[in-house]
Amino acid sequence: MKVSIGVSNRHVHLTKEHLEILFGEGYELEKRNDLTQPGQFASTALLTIKTDKSEISGVRVLGPIRPYTQVEISKTDAYKLGVNPPVRNSGDIKGSCSIKLIGPSGEVDLEEGCIIATRHIHILPNQIKMYGLEGKEKVNVKIGGEKGGVITNVYLKPSEEAYFELHLDTDDANAHLVKNGDIGEII
Repeated sequence: MKVSIGVSNRHVHLTKEHLEILFGEGYELEKRNDLTQPGQFASTALLTIKTDKSEISGVRVLGPIRPYTQVEISKTDAYKLGVNPPVRNSGDIKGSCSIKLIGPSGEVDLEEGCIIATRHIHILPNQIKMYGLEGKEKVNVKIGGEKGGVITNVYLKPSEEAYFELHLDTDDANAHLVKNGDIGEII
């Protein structure tokens, strides 16, 4: 079956506490644009992520506020920063990489929270049944085109608030010359 592809660049999810440390007391995220997943948005807020080796500025904060702070980067970003974050599902930050966040009003030293996000498909629970994917945790997705191929280890991420979409980081997308809105096929 066909699935739309969304490419996810480096970004940060923040707790309310960390948001206020970084941007000031009472600061609220201002929506720049909606994302495809219901209720999710890219904010106007930008941070710098920093390690002992290097830093990357202009990293977008996504909303809404979360119960944990998480930094999602690509392996290419990890090389630049000199870190080796684990590949994890969003929210699985225990024992992940440390990183510093720098905002206009303060800094936060995260002991853990930096990951490379797994390849995943957002999917409604009824779609799992409808598409015959019951009992599957992971699937493979075929990508067409000049640099097409099969992407393995794509996690199914069921949620009652999901838009059916494959999420790849910029490294995976660039390797296959994929852009937002392209189509893959679950095989």
